[in-house]
Amino acid sequence: MTMPATRRTYLDVLRGVTVLIMIEAHVIDSWTRASDRGTNAFRESLIFGGFAAPLFLFLAGVAVAMSAGSKVRRGADEGAAATAAAKRGLQIFALAFVFRFQSYLLSRAPAWSMLKVDILNIMGPAMIAAAALWWLLRNPRARVAGFLVATLAFVLMTPVIRHLPGLEVLPDPLEAYLRPIPGLTNFAFYPWVAFLMAGGALGVILDGAHDGRLDRRVNLGCLAIGPMIAVVAYQASFLPPLHPRSGFWTTSISFFFIRLGLMIAAVGAAWLWEQRPSAGRRWSPLQMLGRSSLFVYWVHVELVYGSISIPLHKAFPWWGACVGVVLVCALMTWLTYLKGIVKRKYLSNHDLRGKLSSQAQPLMF
Repeated sequence: MTMPATRRTYLDVLRGVTVLIMIEAHVIDSWTRASDRGTNAFRESLIFGGFAAPLFLFLAGVAVAMSAGSKVRRGADEGAAATAAAKRGLQIFALAFVFRFQSYLLSRAPAWSMLKVDILNIMGPAMIAAAALWWLLRNPRARVAGFLVATLAFVLMTPVIRHLPGLEVLPDPLEAYLRPIPGLTNFAFYPWVAFLMAGGALGVILDGAHDGRLDRRVNLGCLAIGPMIAVVAYQASFLPPLHPRSGFWTTSISFFFIRLGLMIAAVGAAWLWEQRPSAGRRWSPLQMLGRSSLFVYWVHVELVYGSISIPLHKAFPWWGACVGVVLVCALMTWLTYLKGIVKRKYLSNHDLRGKLSSQAQPLMF
């Protein structure tokens, strides 16, 4: 049997593609002028860009399960492995507030904006919950089943939570984590945590694929099963919704599974891309961006939405904003490359370097 690379580089590639989709969504949203925002091109660009957030959450779930499993195989007990994954989630949650504080300082945002619920606010607690679930369920089959049950629970509860009476008694900064509050919520636990839980299920399966043959089988399965899930969910979207007040673009179960099916297929497609003869023998900008996705997120949001680019906000026709997408992608690729050079030059502690370059799949946004 041929052993696969310990690090699944195709997951880095997919995360790198997700980085580019994220930049596309943000630049188009921020820089397209008002007169073009009602066009089909603008709307379709945002629909495409809307895949970035669920992909990041999905891949974070994959990473939680794979990182914990990798630590166990290297000799750690399951409690320590789960604790390490949970600590990473806590770090992500703390960084959410650091990021908002930075935006408050640099962009002169109102003070209340530091409590806005964005993707890092959701990802961090969801990673902690996924790590706890991984620890509680002590064998792979139970873990896959547990993650799938959690996925369904968050999806099915979304339209219920959105219209549940009584939640308004909560302080707005807390209610904003459960359901959208205009101006305060970009993401909420329902349904977004479901994407991370679904990723956890796939992560357990991938972690169990210890040789090249099994890894190939799992990814070919993703290529086959993912589109089937998306097609069935699309057909189901024409049926009456399970909840009478469910909306397709916000709380629809069908829309969730359309996206989930396409993301599962994307994992297989990324694996297939990495099977080309030249893969592994040349520098990959997608892998580089994927391994530095948090850095790219942190920097590009200020470049695209912050005070540094105020003259560009809503200043371009749609096609001009598309040119901006290309330029920002090129700039972030260059900055990420420079970051790598600086890291290699000044990170002289070889033990620390070894830890940071571990072949285990990273817990990275």
